[in-house]
Amino acid sequence: MSDTPESNRPQPPSATPPVRRMDARSLRGLAHPLRMRILDLLALDGPDTATGLGRRLGENTGTVSWHLRHLADHGFIEEETGRGTRRERWWRAVRVARRLDTNDFRDDPDSQGALSVYLHETVHRDFGQVTTYLAEEWGAEWRDAGTLSRWPDLRLTSGQLAALNAELEAVVVRHREAAAGGGAARDEAAPDAGEARPVIVQLQSFPRKERDER
Repeated sequence: MSDTPESNRPQPPSATPPVRRMDARSLRGLAHPLRMRILDLLALDGPDTATGLGRRLGENTGTVSWHLRHLADHGFIEEETGRGTRRERWWRAVRVARRLDTNDFRDDPDSQGALSVYLHETVHRDFGQVTTYLAEEWGAEWRDAGTLSRWPDLRLTSGQLAALNAELEAVVVRHREAAAGGGAARDEAAPDAGEARPVIVQLQSFPRKERDER
């Protein structure tokens, strides 16, 4: 199983985020519920201060500041220089795609707790984003464009499942790069440029135990 959290801070159209494989130190540095929420807000909504993040998260500014410094020490965020003051620093997510492969930590007892926290919070975040979307009011065009799909009737080998995931990821990357390279989301001359919105794509695919195996 792998997971790829990615910073979406606006960049020049040609910029492609580098991919870094998360190690045990990075995992332990990120695997905290509040730190993961802070990083997610900075990645999705752009730079903010400890005061702004604290207000949005309902947390004490001092607590948020401590976690921001921790994230910075592990390379997940960086200060936005030339903005703010000595007392009010602005922070942004480092634009990099981090790939986590759970197989890297299966035999590392010191990482099991962090891995469990990270996976639990990731699933909780994704579930929360779906329920928020369902509770919000959207126009018919966006309601019809979104989807919550499920195909429970596939029978695949492990290799076929891996190939399916790779193909789906490639499709998402192709659409992301097309938008970043001059698609409707960036080309103001495009007829639908003003209608573009941030979009979250979630993919869960995994084997299940059959009845006689459970």
